[in-house]
Amino acid sequence: MPLLTEKTLAGQRALVTGGSSGIGAAIARAMAEAGARVAINYLSDAEAAQKMVDEIHACGGEALAVQADVSQEQEVELMFGILMERWGSLDILVANAGIQLDAPFSEMTLAQWNTVLAVNLTGQFLCAREAVKEFTRRGLIPELSSAAGKIICMSSVHDVIPWAGHVNYAASKGGVLMFMKSLAQEVAHQKIRVNAISPGAIRTPINRAAWETQEAEAELNKLIPYERIGEPMDIGHAAVWLASDASDYVVGTTLYVDGGMTLYPGFQEGG
Repeated sequence: MPLLTEKTLAGQRALVTGGSSGIGAAIARAMAEAGARVAINYLSDAEAAQKMVDEIHACGGEALAVQADVSQEQEVELMFGILMERWGSLDILVANAGIQLDAPFSEMTLAQWNTVLAVNLTGQFLCAREAVKEFTRRGLIPELSSAAGKIICMSSVHDVIPWAGHVNYAASKGGVLMFMKSLAQEVAHQKIRVNAISPGAIRTPINRAAWETQEAEAELNKLIPYERIGEPMDIGHAAVWLASDASDYVVGTTLYVDGGMTLYPGFQEGG
C-alpha cells in the first residue's frame, strides 16, 4: 500500500465546498500541502476565499476561488463547468459546505428546516452527482490515483448522536450517513471511492462560545474522552488520507475524528 508522502496528491485536482473558513479552509490547506490543485468554493465571502487562494499561492501551490450556492442545481453545474474549463477534470470532491439554523423543535420554522436540509444534504447530492458524472466520463488515470475519483462527504458526530435543539442539523447529517453509504455501494465498481468524515468538537468560529474561555473548554472536554478539543487540521489530515491511495481499500466508511466523543463518555464511570 502506498504511504503518505509530502506530495501524495501531486497532480490531482480537488474541490472543497465551503472551503473559505473553518474546517473547509483547513482541508484546502492540507490538500494543497499534499500537492493538489485546490478549488475553494464559497457562498458569499469572496474576500476570505481569495485570501485562502493567495495563501496557497504564497506556499507554492495552485488554487482558485469559485462562488456557488451548493443547494442550487444551476449554480453547482456552473461551478463544475468552470472547473472543467480551467483544469480539464476533477479527481477529489470534499463536500464540506454546511450550516446550522438552531431552534427548539416546536419553534423551528419550515424555512429553517428546509434551508439546513437543502445545504447539508441536497448540496452534497448535487455536488456528488456532478463529480460522479465527471469521474465516469474520464475514467481511471493510473499515474494519478488507483481510483477514478474520490468523494469525501463531511458529516458530524451528530449523524449518530441525537442533538436536542438541533433537529434539522442532526437529521441532515443522519441523511448524509446513508447517502454516502448508498452512493459508495452504487459506484464502487467504477473505481469511485466514497467515504465520509464525522468531526466531533473542532475549534472553529462557528462554535467559539464552547471553547473561548477556559471554563467553557473544560466543560466541553467532559464530552471528549481524549480530553482535548479538535483542531481544524485534524480534519485536514484525515481528508488527505481518505483522498490518497494510502486508503485505497476504504470504501463506504465514516471516519469519526472526534477524540472519542461517540464512545458515550457518560458511561466511563460504570453507567
